[in-house]
Amino acid sequence: MTAIKHALQRDIFTPNDERLLGIVNVCKAGKKKKNCFLCATVTTERPVQVKVVKVKKSDKGDFYKRQQTWELRDLTEVDAKDASKENPEFDLHFEKVYKWVASSTAEKNSFISCIWKLNQRYLRKKLEFVNVSPQLLEESVPSGESQSVAGGDEDALDEYQELSTREEQDIEGMMEICEYAISNAEAFAEQLSRELQVLDGANIQSIMASEKQVNILMQLLDEALTEVDTIEGKLSSYEEMLQSVKDQMDQISQSNRLIQISNTNNGKLLDEIQFLVNYLDLSKGHIRALQEGDLTSPKGIEACINASEALLQCMNVALRPGHDKLSAVKQQQHLFAELRDTFARRLTNHLNNVFVHQGHDQSSTLSQNTAELTLPKHSPLHRDLLRYAKLMEWLKNTHKEKYDGLSRTYVDYMSRLYEREIKDFFEVAKIKMAGTSKEAKGKFGLHGSSGKLTGSTSSLNKLTVQGSNSRRSQSSSLLDMGNMSASDLDVADRTKFDKIFEQVLSELEPLCLAEQDFISKFFKLQQHQVVIPPLAQHSQATNRIGRKDMVRLMMNKIFQSIETELNSLIALGDKIDSFNSLYMLVKMSHHVWTAENVDPASYLSTTLGNVLVTVKRNFDKCISGQIRQMEEVKISKKSKVGILPFVTGFEEFAELAETIFRNAERRGDLDKAYVKLIRAVFMNVEKVANESQKTPRDVVMMENFHHIFSTLSRLKISCLDTERREAKQKYTDHLQSYVINSLGQPLEKLNHFFEGVEARVAQGVREEEVSYQLAFNKQELRKVIKEYPGKEVKKGLDNLYRKVDKHLCEEESLLQVVWHSMQDEFIRQYKHFEDLIGRCYPGSGITMEFTIQDMLEYFSSIAQSH
Repeated sequence: MTAIKHALQRDIFTPNDERLLGIVNVCKAGKKKKNCFLCATVTTERPVQVKVVKVKKSDKGDFYKRQQTWELRDLTEVDAKDASKENPEFDLHFEKVYKWVASSTAEKNSFISCIWKLNQRYLRKKLEFVNVSPQLLEESVPSGESQSVAGGDEDALDEYQELSTREEQDIEGMMEICEYAISNAEAFAEQLSRELQVLDGANIQSIMASEKQVNILMQLLDEALTEVDTIEGKLSSYEEMLQSVKDQMDQISQSNRLIQISNTNNGKLLDEIQFLVNYLDLSKGHIRALQEGDLTSPKGIEACINASEALLQCMNVALRPGHDKLSAVKQQQHLFAELRDTFARRLTNHLNNVFVHQGHDQSSTLSQNTAELTLPKHSPLHRDLLRYAKLMEWLKNTHKEKYDGLSRTYVDYMSRLYEREIKDFFEVAKIKMAGTSKEAKGKFGLHGSSGKLTGSTSSLNKLTVQGSNSRRSQSSSLLDMGNMSASDLDVADRTKFDKIFEQVLSELEPLCLAEQDFISKFFKLQQHQVVIPPLAQHSQATNRIGRKDMVRLMMNKIFQSIETELNSLIALGDKIDSFNSLYMLVKMSHHVWTAENVDPASYLSTTLGNVLVTVKRNFDKCISGQIRQMEEVKISKKSKVGILPFVTGFEEFAELAETIFRNAERRGDLDKAYVKLIRAVFMNVEKVANESQKTPRDVVMMENFHHIFSTLSRLKISCLDTERREAKQKYTDHLQSYVINSLGQPLEKLNHFFEGVEARVAQGVREEEVSYQLAFNKQELRKVIKEYPGKEVKKGLDNLYRKVDKHLCEEESLLQVVWHSMQDEFIRQYKHFEDLIGRCYPGSGITMEFTIQDMLEYFSSIAQSH
């Protein structure tokens, strides 16, 4: 092991400036035994680094190589497995656990002891030694060479001192002079000892020879000490002189400092006085304006505004600490408070008088506007009061309770004024709507309603002619679709209602907007676009919401009667004619849309929106009423049905509604009403057709759905495209059904004969063998064909034409369409018979008594004769 240790030191550790202190021969536990060495080393340079190195012998030669290195400071635990029994196994816990088996227990113990000593000497870290005997950690285990490796080399490391280069050169020079320095070391040592003794004697003699010089040196030192004492005495006197000068300078410095402090205080005092004079002084002119200023003339108002702003600026000055304790400042503040209270009282009394005076003046002019449908203008009042807007802002900032009192007074007087004006205005509107004569009032009674959906088509035509002139503009009213008797309203009446309703909205809109704008400006409730600091955004947002609520609250109190009067007017219009709700819906929607574009949160937008809900409700009620009238319609049992009244009524409704809603904002409401009405029309057409006794069901369905399809195709209502296609399909289906049912089997015996032929073919008889059947031979076929000469066929068709003519009405002009369809069906049956004859009786030469050209002439001549 010693030879291995020296070889490892020489080949591996000395080149890396390391010394090998402990070694153990190990192999990994549980695997094929491949021996290697664990070495404990330290570096020769400071700071010392302690490492555990795994060294393995090369497979290709007799030399060793370093395989893995761990720092001892990374070692956390040493597990010896068993402290009482000899066990060569042990574990080292680095970043993971390494399990080893030593070649002997003695080597394991020696290596563990070396690890413990190196940790105690260099690291002093908390290292766990598990299953290790305490004696092993206190003293070295006596184990021969291993002990010398672990202990002796460590001590030698501390005592060993390497020779310097100069010492090596001196030794080499001495050895070269002495020939026997190497061969006879003892003689060389004695010679060196003798030379050393000679040198020591020479040194002593040299010291004794220099005694006289030492005495001279001591004398000189004594003289130097005397001079030092003299110099110290002079320095002490100088220090006393400087101390007196220092005291005098300290007194002068203290005096200068007191003078500087006094000057600084005087300057600060002057600044404070100048601040108070500049910011707490109100001119005599401003005081006079606040106490006696004229609040009626423009110049007086301007002087009061300037004085109030100056007073507010003086009162809002941020006083510095201590200013409020000065008697002069207290007196000035008391003066400002008195001036503020005096001017606030004068301003409040004056504006109260203005409000009362203006209210009485306006009420005296109401009688001038009763003849015309116009509202009095308040712009002169607003213009006069806006001169006091800045004073109202000052009052709001200084006397909030007086400001609130003025607001309540204004709202109180103006609400009474507007209530009288609006009430008179709506009375005029109602009179103009219902007519000024007693006959007109009795005629409508302010509670008229639309009639039921009954009557003749002649009255419908009359209404259509009247309605055609009313479609020239959007202001035209709808004709009463439900009233199929002679209408009490003419186009002029409806146009008059349209103009009156538009005039009412046109008068109310600028009135409300002007009043809201005035309130915002006069009471300083308008919103300004300002840059808000981030910390103040929440409070600014809260203030902005409060301003909106304040304006809305004042407007609600001032115009509390508008919504009620509008609803009353709408109810009157609905009673006069339920279809006035269509026009009101369009007009009201337009004004709501306009108001929302100006200010969505304005009083006008909110109020008109609420009224629009009422109009929409009336519109829905009108549509529901028409549907109910459709369901209640009764038809005559003695006359043919023709085009149903509510079908014609829907056509007129759609024409007029399309005219009125052409550019309307609420087109969706009409589209929903269309769908409801057309569905009701479809359902009730089928209901009437099922109940019809005089007219066949297919005729009722065919004519009415043809009329509906024509109407929808002409008006091109996009939301009813599905219903248009459905109406066309129903018309086509019932036309075909009527043709088939009416035409029936005009050649009845011939039909029965060929049905028998088709039955035999279906049973498996070949077509060319049918003629050999007894009941279907050629003689039987000729006999049947002779029963239907052309004259008989024409007579049957003539009777069929008269029957169809009785069923169909004249309004739709479908007779020729039906007759042509019957012609096509008859020709189809004729060609079918000829085809069967050609296939089942080939070469027989049998043909019909008449040709297709004969049939065409029959149908044409019958149609022309009638």
